[in-house]
Amino acid sequence: MKIFTLKNIGMLVLLIVAVFLPFVISDYWCYVLTVAFFYTIMAASWNLLGGYTGQFSLGHHTFAMIGAYTSTLLMSKAGAPFWVSIPAGILLTIFISCALGILCLRVHGIYLALITWAFAEVVRNYFRLHYAFTGGDRGIDSPLIFGTMKPTPYYYLFLGITVFAIVLIAIIMRSRIGYYLRSIRDDSIAARSMGVDIVRYKIFAFIAASGIAGMAGAFYGHSIGLISPVMGDFNEMAMIIIFVVIGGMRTQAGPVVGAISVRYTMEILREYYEIRIVILTAIVILIMRFFNGGLMELFRRVKKWIRRDGEGPASAYQEP
Repeated sequence: MKIFTLKNIGMLVLLIVAVFLPFVISDYWCYVLTVAFFYTIMAASWNLLGGYTGQFSLGHHTFAMIGAYTSTLLMSKAGAPFWVSIPAGILLTIFISCALGILCLRVHGIYLALITWAFAEVVRNYFRLHYAFTGGDRGIDSPLIFGTMKPTPYYYLFLGITVFAIVLIAIIMRSRIGYYLRSIRDDSIAARSMGVDIVRYKIFAFIAASGIAGMAGAFYGHSIGLISPVMGDFNEMAMIIIFVVIGGMRTQAGPVVGAISVRYTMEILREYYEIRIVILTAIVILIMRFFNGGLMELFRRVKKWIRRDGEGPASAYQEP
């Protein structure tokens, strides 16, 4: 396997740029990128489930909320340290996703979407209504990991978590399990006939994606200082899907490109809040109409066009 490919070198250059970026941008844009990294993790993990495995879950954002609330409540109610509360939040999301997966992953399509949406609403309303325990709609103060609201340390924290999540998903998809997940998405009947345990690998993908989301939520809660049921709003789930769709489903770089580009666009259009959603909706419609593979398909077409243009008319001839 080649390591020093053009793609890998490009990714390394982007990572180096990301490491030095806080030195040349303001604290505000550093915070914006930190939030964009959080959504990148959420989009990449949902892409593992919805894009690669073909399981359309509408409750993915809920696992981030569970991770955030679990870690915060353990610290505020039980006095647990970070090194205990954050892993506990991740483990609880894994346990709940395992139980939910066993119950609902024998169904698919619209039925799975409805079950996961109902689960998300139950959890969100639980955190809303139990005011004495969770703070209700007001939310609950979350201790800061670095004890400061300065965004730079959280930028590097989420940059590291983003790289970890993307590498982990890449390892999964390049392993034998990844081939099984793709076969389930493409033709579950054929996969079953070849001996693939469909339910088992669906549950694995569900647990892996939910665990990554829980990890992102647990750290995110301790970076903003306040968590509330807003994390469980359906708008959050819709944005995650939009990030994946705009960037390109079933690609490793798609969720990264989609989350960062859309978050940047939304910040640029912050002054035009009334029409911001309209513009975003129009972008989604245009991309789906002309590039249903998202921005990654657009990049591939441009790259192909440049190569074809560089070859010249003489190289256009192909021998029969």
